[in-house]
Amino acid sequence: MKRTVTRIIGALCAVLGLLILVYVMLPITTYSLDGGTRFSGYLSPVPEGEVFTGGSMDYTKASNWFPDSEVQFEQEVSKVRYYNLSIPKLGIKDAVVTIGGEDLSESLIQYPGTALPGKRGNAVIFGHSILPQFYNPLDYTAIFSTLPSIGKGNKVHIRYDGISYVYVVEEVFEVGPTDLEILAQNITDSYITLITCTPPGHPLRPKRLIVRARLDPLGIGG
Repeated sequence: MKRTVTRIIGALCAVLGLLILVYVMLPITTYSLDGGTRFSGYLSPVPEGEVFTGGSMDYTKASNWFPDSEVQFEQEVSKVRYYNLSIPKLGIKDAVVTIGGEDLSESLIQYPGTALPGKRGNAVIFGHSILPQFYNPLDYTAIFSTLPSIGKGNKVHIRYDGISYVYVVEEVFEVGPTDLEILAQNITDSYITLITCTPPGHPLRPKRLIVRARLDPLGIGG
């Protein structure tokens, strides 16, 4: 009798372990199967064979995301150090963005030296992600876990220095961690670029998901 109970418990533990493994690996596997078509409209396709194997890096530090960049993260870029970002599609409301910060476990981070919200240029904002099953818009280590689900036409709301701005998503694509082109400043209009590692939860963080949105001039208000 005891042997039978032991076998049943062992079998249940094995099944439970398998279910947990499937639960963890399913988003990454699904991404691998359809990711090539989901982000087919790349501006900068990830070069063939490019893989970043920095699994031991601390990705709660924004400076580790684009290791080839020479930007100094401690530089001061504005008298306003913080502002707020909301994405209704993802359930994100009034998330704090730190300008020129470093710790992605405490807030979203605006890459230093990039344009301020509402100004001509490109405000680049980093956000951390983990497995989408554990998405929590109130936890900055998980806040961008569902960013891959955003689509063209969705809105990003920014509240900066007492002024509200609405940006409309125009492009969603991927780049490699050595592609610094997405940090460039396009002064033809006002843009924001949201960035997270992808696929969410992947231990090696091999690519960067890019969501680019343009300012809606009708969405500016006090």
